[in-house]
Amino acid sequence: MTTAREFAGPAIATLHDGSHDFDFLHGRWNVHHRRLCHPLSGSCERYEFNGTAVERPLWDGQANIEELDAELPECRLHGLALRLYCPLSRRWAIHWSTAENGTLDQPMMIGDFRNGYGEFYNQETFEDRGIFVRFLWTSLTREKCRWEQAYSADGGMTWETNWIMTFTRMARRRLSFNLPLRRQ
Repeated sequence: MTTAREFAGPAIATLHDGSHDFDFLHGRWNVHHRRLCHPLSGSCERYEFNGTAVERPLWDGQANIEELDAELPECRLHGLALRLYCPLSRRWAIHWSTAENGTLDQPMMIGDFRNGYGEFYNQETFEDRGIFVRFLWTSLTREKCRWEQAYSADGGMTWETNWIMTFTRMARRRLSFNLPLRRQ
């Protein structure tokens, strides 16, 4: 029972060249995280933590890599997102890994950007039940953006947002030289 938008996909003629859709993300970011303690349990209890992310382009923008570093209440999170653009489908594939598991998680997220936001989906198993997973990228500017992860246990009819990351670009370091003034 696949009902989520990504599995149907738009007609090829309506797709744009999205190979640079993640360009807004390149650079260094402070990241504020809000996560549900117990997803899909009916609980609204959340915890918050901070971290950083470094985003680097690869292959002239058709790929990028994110290094995420955050201190959770119980451990440190070293995460890696590898995003690859497919020119044939004009869609992105997002792969996730952590230093703890050392592998690229499967299945990957698939999606694209339209009308100022990015939408990505996959199907996974969570606590022995099949679910849809959705990523949304919103508020896309050079200085701020937002990423959300949501789960659906009812085939995409309803969604529970369980992780929100608010990205704020780190101030660019200015080089200052304290050179003595030259007397004439």
